[in-house]
Amino acid sequence: MEIHGPLTIGIADAASGLGRELHIDFKPGFRERDLAGQGEQFRAYLGALSEYIVGTEEDDPNRAGMLLVQQIAEGLLPHVEAGDIALSDTIVVEVGGAPGVSLTDLLS
Repeated sequence: MEIHGPLTIGIADAASGLGRELHIDFKPGFRERDLAGQGEQFRAYLGALSEYIVGTEEDDPNRAGMLLVQQIAEGLLPHVEAGDIALSDTIVVEVGGAPGVSLTDLLS
């Protein structure tokens, strides 16, 4: 499921060879907005994400990934609103586990 918002999220094997990494970037259009616009758009994204999660069945394999993204985005929100995060940098979040294990397996 694709949820349109200010972020692009990729998954890669961790450089250590153990687990996976989420690579999170802010889209250029989002970076170009003023601080108030960024905060407003990011809050709207969190709201839409929450609605998708509520409307998703408990056993849907996408649900765990959406919950993880929601948790990360909620942590980023105050930094986005304050303007104290470099929006041009890639944020890397390590997700533990063994190589070859799917992200859905790691989240369950």
